[in-house]
Amino acid sequence: MPLRLDVVSAERTVLSEEGLDIVVAPGIQGQLGILPSHAPLMTMLGLGELQARRGANELTLAIHGGFLEVRDDVVTVLADIAEQAEEIDIDRAQAARDRAAAALADRSADINLASAQAELRRALLRLRVAERHVRRGGRGARPRTSSD
Repeated sequence: MPLRLDVVSAERTVLSEEGLDIVVAPGIQGQLGILPSHAPLMTMLGLGELQARRGANELTLAIHGGFLEVRDDVVTVLADIAEQAEEIDIDRAQAARDRAAAALADRSADINLASAQAELRRALLRLRVAERHVRRGGRGARPRTSSD
């Protein structure tokens, strides 16, 4: 029996897909591969890419922490933040990366080092997920406007 994947954040249902062959998630101690008939599992998620495949088709999401549960061929992700690849605004992610890198490079500034490092990791994740999607033939997100 194929897998079903439900990804939910506090704001919305980000993704609900059925008929998946595999789900690969960013566990806090490394990548987790979930195949059909996987044993029940509950674990914490870290920052990273969540990938789901059906045949040659692959879905990729940026996950920023949360929990994953596997039960009866249903993978449920309760994410702190989850973004589908096509939702990521590449220009905004590049700007966030540049700001964080500049803050880390400027040691004279009064910065919160851990906060700047976390911002850099989040921006790099968003860029990696969005750029992989674009390379596979998808489109990047349109830049957000003030009406969004």
